[in-house]
Amino acid sequence: MAVDTSSQSVAKAAGENVARGRSRGTGNRQGAVKRSLSTHWYAWAMVAPVVIVIGVIIGYPLVRGIWLSLTDANERNVERSIGVNHIPATYEFVGVDNYVDALTGSQFLATLGWTLVWTVSCVAVTFSLGLGLANLLNRRIAGRSAYRMLLILPWAVPGFVSVFAWRFLYNEDNGLLNKLLAGGGIDAVPWLNDPSWAKFSVIAVNVWLGVPFMMVALLGGLQSIPGELYEAAEMDGAGAFQRFRHITLPGLRSVSTTVILLSTIWTFNMFPVIFLLTRGGPGEATQILVTQAYKFSFEISPRDYAQSSTWGVLILILLMVFAAVYRRVLRKQGEVW
Repeated sequence: MAVDTSSQSVAKAAGENVARGRSRGTGNRQGAVKRSLSTHWYAWAMVAPVVIVIGVIIGYPLVRGIWLSLTDANERNVERSIGVNHIPATYEFVGVDNYVDALTGSQFLATLGWTLVWTVSCVAVTFSLGLGLANLLNRRIAGRSAYRMLLILPWAVPGFVSVFAWRFLYNEDNGLLNKLLAGGGIDAVPWLNDPSWAKFSVIAVNVWLGVPFMMVALLGGLQSIPGELYEAAEMDGAGAFQRFRHITLPGLRSVSTTVILLSTIWTFNMFPVIFLLTRGGPGEATQILVTQAYKFSFEISPRDYAQSSTWGVLILILLMVFAAVYRRVLRKQGEVW
């Protein structure tokens, strides 16, 4: 009986220790955080300014934009000062009415449709041209360094300078492109005055600006593929297309996934090309989501801050959904991102 009593005591004490250990799970985590702060305080001190700056520059405008999207704020009812007179804000909370109006209206859906066409077209053409040029420059050809410098030049020139240069080239009356066409007996093309030609023109300019980045990134990926793989495949009788399909494309998969994601996000929000080249025209033909949001906030009267914020939040949500779906697809294919 003494032995049984002793065994029961030991089991009871063990059970209490286990329960106590479980209850201390939160305490252990808190202790780990405190030890991390005390041990790596210098790292936290170095990161803190960056976190604060990001919070001020990105966090506050994001929260403010989300709040305005839930109101009916416009130029006439926001807080403002006229001379010495201070007028308080009178806008009201309207909930998700702005989102319902945007998603059920024809303007948002039409603009979204063209934005998707614009994004997919630019990314597809840019990736194809960048991959082709990267393959050419990866070979040992005469003047390869000079070619690389010339092809990187559009990336080195400030974006607004390039867009203004293209705007002069597209001028219907005095542009160089129409002068060349006139020399061949072809009538002038309304590059920026016809909806179809305007869409083609903005895509062409964005591709011209985006190819250098894509080429440099893919060229770096090509140079990381071992040359022995190509030699072995060639000795086995594999043709050029087979080597490209089974060696080049799999070897570039990690680089390609990254540059496609970045290029998609950049193109989806490519404000300078559309705004400086066509300002969304003719009419609303080339208006994408981000330029339309800008128009709500700065061009129409009265300025509709609530609608602009709503479109901005919807743009953010769309890009977050795209990134999440893209990441899920890559993980199913075995890619870690």
